[in-house]
Parts: sequence; structure tokens; C-alpha cells
Amino acid sequence: MPADSTAAVNSTGHARNSRPIPASDRISNSLTSELESFDFDPRTRVVFGSGTLNRLGEFTKSLGDRVLVVTDAGLRDAGHVERAKKCLDDAGLAVTFFDEVHPNPTTKDVAAALDVAKQAEINVIVGLGGGSSMDCAKGVNFLLTNGGKMEDYWGVGKATKPMLPMVAVPTTAGTGSEAQSFALIAQAESHMKMACGDKKAACRVAVLDPELTLSMPVKITAATGVDAISHAVETYVTKPRNGVSSLFSRKSWRLLSTGFPRVLHDGQDLEARGAMLLGAHFAGAAIENSMLGATHALANPLTAHYDLAHGVAIGVMLPHVVRFNGVVVGNLYADLAKDAGLDNRNPAESLADFLTEIIASSGQPTDLKACGVSADLIPVMAREAAQQWTGNFNPRPVDATNLEELYRCALAPT
Repeated sequence: MPADSTAAVNSTGHARNSRPIPASDRISNSLTSELESFDFDPRTRVVFGSGTLNRLGEFTKSLGDRVLVVTDAGLRDAGHVERAKKCLDDAGLAVTFFDEVHPNPTTKDVAAALDVAKQAEINVIVGLGGGSSMDCAKGVNFLLTNGGKMEDYWGVGKATKPMLPMVAVPTTAGTGSEAQSFALIAQAESHMKMACGDKKAACRVAVLDPELTLSMPVKITAATGVDAISHAVETYVTKPRNGVSSLFSRKSWRLLSTGFPRVLHDGQDLEARGAMLLGAHFAGAAIENSMLGATHALANPLTAHYDLAHGVAIGVMLPHVVRFNGVVVGNLYADLAKDAGLDNRNPAESLADFLTEIIASSGQPTDLKACGVSADLIPVMAREAAQQWTGNFNPRPVDATNLEELYRCALAPT
């Protein structure tokens, strides 16, 4: 290069013949904020794509030869149970079915499935269905391998013995249970939910086949979709969030906020169904790393006292929790608002309004009065919500007083 010429500039903006700038000086404060410590321990092989159910026999045979399939009557009527049976039969496996799981499974569901598992002397479990089937399957795994009752495992890491391998085949785009090591089981008497978690309960394989979700009725599509959306929104702002969970949360939000309106418009839109299924899985993976927040703490008493579908209770409460949390995590909500093309001047408000709009468009209620909730029971539910584990992870502290206020805001919004 001639001595009097201007120094050539490379793609980073630095002269090629200039002295290199030390790497330590090039790291900005914004990058430092992305380098938070985390402990990411994935234990589940994830296989996604149309037609992947056809490989169920292959995946299961690699783990055991005496299979318990935990599912529900609706899946049997839709023909999915027969398809799964053929795949397992073709692989030469001994298969036993338990197809009596109820929504929001209780300790009675687990006990009934456990009796079947013991009689069949199984050595591998397949959870086929929505979150209820997968949770029940995990509950069976706890008790079959470690004994006792579900209450013994309420909390984290209380199983002392190895557990059986499990394959999860979700047929709804909602809980993301296949990505989690938790079983959510309700006590039969009180209907209050217990989160029983242990890394040994994580599924070995998750089979994500969007074709299985095409048969979901509109009502179930709406309720499970809203649940998945809430997982993306809550995990993005919880106190334990980290770099890995945030990646899952935000990717999930992009898939779900785009896919949800499309599947409501056309339930046979396979691409949108795939976006919902994968989005729900990513949100479930985020939960495994960052937990949930006040929305789920508020939803559980509503489910227990009024037998509301979980997704319905979630849909009513989520926008109010977003507004409540906005004073401390408005900058994070701004990311989600931007992804959805919303006004970012007041991101929490914009996001809450957007959530209310898409929930209403799904045909679900947007206030508690429409759900038949009585104001008289709100103080009781607020005290119960304050005892829910997930409330501990909310970015803004919650107690019975402000949870009661959130219930009252949702009773009949102005």
C-alpha cells in the first residue's frame, strides 16, 4: 500500500494495519449483561416433524420392551391410540394401555394407572396426550420406582431411586410437559395442585408430530394455546431467568404469537400447528430453567374451586399480571411487544391489551365474572394463591394482599 494512502478498513471498522484493540476493551457493558451464569442440563432427545409418530416403536424399543402407554379416552376416539399401538406392536413390544386419565389429573388417576403398571411389570412408559397424560405418566413413574404417595415428592429432588425411561408424545400445544422434569398432580380431596419435580423424571425422548394436533377441537386449541403463550410470557421475566431460558422464551413467543391466530382461523393449517407445538415445547424448556410466576399461582385456586380449565383461568389472569409486573420488568416486556409489532411507549400495557385481544378472539372469557367466580371467595383464593410455589419466582413480590387485588381487577375489568 502506498505510504500516503488511507489505511484500508476491515469489516469491524478498524484499520487493518493499525494496532489491534485488546479484546477486553471491545466487550461492551451490554454484552456483559448477556453473560450471566447458568446451569443448563438437557436430558431429553427432541424429535420434531410431521410423521415422527411413526418412529415411536424405534425410540421406545431402545429403552425397554414392556410398555405402559398412559393416555385418555379422547385420544382413543381420535384414533391416535391405535396409531401408537401399531407402531409399538410393529416393533415387537409388549404393550399395556391406561386410557382413563382425566383433565387436571389427581392422585386417584395416578393410583389407578399405577395398579395397571404393576400388573404388567413394565420397564418403559409412554405418555401420549396433553399435559394431563404426561403428568399422570410421570406420577406413575415416581410411585412405581420410589414407592410412597405423590405428596412425598411435592417439591424438588425427593426421589432417591432411579426411575424408568419415558417417551413423551404431546398431542396438544400447551403445557410443554415433555420438556420438563415436573409432574403436576392435584390432591384428590382438595384439588390443589402439587408440583413434583426431579431430574430423574425427565423424558428420554420427546416426539413432536404436528399431525397429532390437527384433531384438536377449537376449544382445546384455544385453552392449551393460551397456556403455552403464558409460559413464554412468564418465563421471560421470572427472577430465575437466565440466558438459556430467555432464548427459549423469546423463540417460543415468536412462534406462538404468530401461530395462534392462524390455528384459530384454520385448524388444519399444519405449518401453524407445527409452530404452536414447537413453541409450546420451547416454552416448556424455558420453565425447566426459569420456573413460572404469579399468573400460575392465581390460576390454581380458580381451577380447584370452580373447575375451570387451566388455560381459561390463565387467560383471564395473565394480562393483569403483566400490568402488575410492568413497573419492574417493562424493559423485558418491550422485547415481546416489539416482536409482536406493538406500540412500545408503554410495553406492559400494550402487551396486556394484545393478550386480552387474542384471548377474546379465541372465544375464551376475559373476566372472572364470566367464569362464574364470586367476589366472596376471592380472599380465600388469594390466601391459597400466596401459598403457591410459582409465586416465589414472580419478578415483583406477591402476597395475599396484592394477589387479592389482582383477582378483583379481573372480576369485572372496566
